[in-house]
Amino acid sequence: MTEESPSTPKTQRSIAFLLWLVPLGLVLSSGIGLWLHFRAKEAAAKVEQARFTTAISTDLLRDDMGKLLTFVGERHVSSAAGIQGLNRAAAMIEGSLGPANAGYRIESIAGPEIAENRWTILIATLRGSDERAAPLWIVTPYDSRPGSPGAEANASGIASVMATAHALANSTPKRAVHFAFVPHAYDAEAPVMETQDQLSRRIGKASSTVLVVEATGSREKLMISSRDADNAALRQAPDLGEVVGADAICLEDDFDLSSTLFELGLPAARISTRPVVKADEADGTAPDPATHAAATRALVALIERLSGS
Repeated sequence: MTEESPSTPKTQRSIAFLLWLVPLGLVLSSGIGLWLHFRAKEAAAKVEQARFTTAISTDLLRDDMGKLLTFVGERHVSSAAGIQGLNRAAAMIEGSLGPANAGYRIESIAGPEIAENRWTILIATLRGSDERAAPLWIVTPYDSRPGSPGAEANASGIASVMATAHALANSTPKRAVHFAFVPHAYDAEAPVMETQDQLSRRIGKASSTVLVVEATGSREKLMISSRDADNAALRQAPDLGEVVGADAICLEDDFDLSSTLFELGLPAARISTRPVVKADEADGTAPDPATHAAATRALVALIERLSGS
């Protein structure tokens, strides 16, 4: 009979200890991993709150309009130059409002694919103090019609909404405010309806109001229009502008994003300073910066009232 080695019990104890140590290590490493994850998440939330407010100014609006009409140029899917313009517009918006500048965390929703390209719906969110309150959506398209740099359709709207997001960056509204920049609205060759349907699903049915901002460079006062006679934006018009009928805003067969979103079941209103730009308009001249700034300040005031700031 073979005699048991005296080291066997010690070996068995070592094995038992290792078997106990391994799961303990897994538990500890998992715990540390979770702690690091939530710490990183908390740090990211703090970064999101570290925003930088910039007041509405004629100089900044003039500068942004200059970039949109020259460096960015036409923004559509119908030519190589238009595709480059769409890419540049998206990069400009994200760069202006993102963590390195205004401090917003930008949500990107990939749009429909076009010839192996996808342009995103870009969303910058200002959190509300009351999570139960229905959010307010500010929507503006960042494309243009082919053949036009799109000064009023819609470089002026893009510049106004970016400036508004900068001006409100450190505010604490009651309801959340989402600034959404949409890649397809004016170019008939683009998947306009698919993009608006995608935006509609992202907004959902809980929104209090959807403001579609375009053509903000023609005069100092706003023109507010909605197919919904009870839209909350219409009640804020007296000192900020005027309420006009939808027929005065969009005539013939011109595309009106606010009407499309309304037909998709959203409480949409068009915020502008003129009727819809006609297809045969050159639309290449930048607005007067002082007029543009006044209209943008009126937009800020409207958003503050509707969001409970």
